[in-house]
Amino acid sequence: MIALLSSTFTLFDLAALLLLGAGWWGSGHLIEHPPANRSSVTVLMRAYRRDWMTEMLTRQPRIFDAAILSSLRQGTTFMTSASIIAVGGVLALAGNVDRLDSFVMGVGVQGHSPVFWQAKLGVVIILLTHSVFKFIWSNRLFGYCAIVMASVPNDPDDPKCIPRASKAAEINFRAALNFNRGLRSIYFAFAALGWILGPWGLLIGTAITTRVVLSREFASTSRGVLVDD
Repeated sequence: MIALLSSTFTLFDLAALLLLGAGWWGSGHLIEHPPANRSSVTVLMRAYRRDWMTEMLTRQPRIFDAAILSSLRQGTTFMTSASIIAVGGVLALAGNVDRLDSFVMGVGVQGHSPVFWQAKLGVVIILLTHSVFKFIWSNRLFGYCAIVMASVPNDPDDPKCIPRASKAAEINFRAALNFNRGLRSIYFAFAALGWILGPWGLLIGTAITTRVVLSREFASTSRGVLVDD
């Protein structure tokens, strides 16, 4: 199988695949560790999450906070289910690549062996599987956050209030961080689908996806709203 793949894929394919990995990892690293003079939306939201937990200390009752957290958990549950369905769909396609081969030949792309297409779809499956694990862990962390929030005393003067609220804020941020990582994996899974049309398709898909991901974090209207506080 290795000999078959080495004879089918070119250095251009390898370069495009490496660029996909670099775009996926590099964009995530830049978003989570942005320059000091230009914070990403992810980093800006960390401060708002801390402020949320500070406001929670004096909010009675805390039904509003519980409702927000429940909504966040529902989002992670939905994305987990959607990603699992997507993985199943790609696996089904990998098991019936004859239709895929017929499709690409219809748009002018050379036909190949089933192993060729399965290798390309394997990259998509890896990214989607990564997103599933991230969404599951994010859901679990939001659950931890709910428990820590519930342990915050109702009396704002209690010495345990501020430390536990800070812990809840940090766990909340970690949950959101993993949720965002799962979303980025889905974005780049779509980019990986471009490989079906060849290395140029993968390069273009990676470039577009990287630009979209970074622009939403560093050049979006929502970022301007968060900064203007």
